[in-house]
Amino acid sequence: MTGSLSLSAGADGRGANFSGHLTLRAAPRPDGRTILAAQSFRAPYHLSKPYWDATSRVLLVQVVNPTAGILEGDRLESAITIDAAAALLVTTPSASRVFKMKGGAAECRQHFSVARDGWLEVMPEPLVPHRGSSYRQVTTVDVAAGGSLYFVDQLTAGRIGHGEAWGWEKLCLELDVCVGGERVLRERLDQSGAGLKALAAWAGSGPAACFANAILISPDAATEPKPAWRFEVAALHREGLWVGVSALRAGGWSLKIVSPDAVRLRQALRDVRTILARSFPRLSCDPRKL
Repeated sequence: MTGSLSLSAGADGRGANFSGHLTLRAAPRPDGRTILAAQSFRAPYHLSKPYWDATSRVLLVQVVNPTAGILEGDRLESAITIDAAAALLVTTPSASRVFKMKGGAAECRQHFSVARDGWLEVMPEPLVPHRGSSYRQVTTVDVAAGGSLYFVDQLTAGRIGHGEAWGWEKLCLELDVCVGGERVLRERLDQSGAGLKALAAWAGSGPAACFANAILISPDAATEPKPAWRFEVAALHREGLWVGVSALRAGGWSLKIVSPDAVRLRQALRDVRTILARSFPRLSCDPRKL
């Protein structure tokens, strides 16, 4: 996950490396509203007060980081479970920064599970790898048959204003998605900053290019091989802004975006979400509502 929930701080003189965890379970009340039936978190994770959006009927939760960012030696785990008939949007109020490391690395493992008739959207702010950083992130997604998910990752080139674009040492992002017990997607990005810079240049997106990876899982996707929204999203593709849509093997879609900068990436994601919300009303919940 390029813009992850893995927010932390560690070996910078403020204390021991963090080994933080976040566990959430969303469940419906008898009146249909979603609540957090279970929650557990340890620094550096912290939750804002949940907000119920009555229009989209989605519970919005922001994962807040009270510390500087991700530092050498941090080991973080998160698990989010959505029960049947529950709907949850998880986001973050700011980017996740991965700071310079002296030779070690940081790691995050996160697992998302959605039951039949459940809905989960995970849309954190971008990941910003600083010069000399090394970070690994492993994301596993399990969606039951009849469940729905919209998951977005964002990655920037680094601290552009500080001359640190593409300066990280190692970035490994792994994603494994299963629907109804069947693996439909497995991706692995393992690149130095220089390696990804070459990809951005090939795409013609410039030295400050940003990336987004979105996964849409829905029962409707299995019955609509050529939905109208697919062509609307693909139409966003233009010079300097690459937008691609691919069908997964069973009940899902993969969306890729390469943008010239973070501002245009944010706008492209807003445009995509607006288009999708017409077919998937849960996406009408404003992630910045809090």
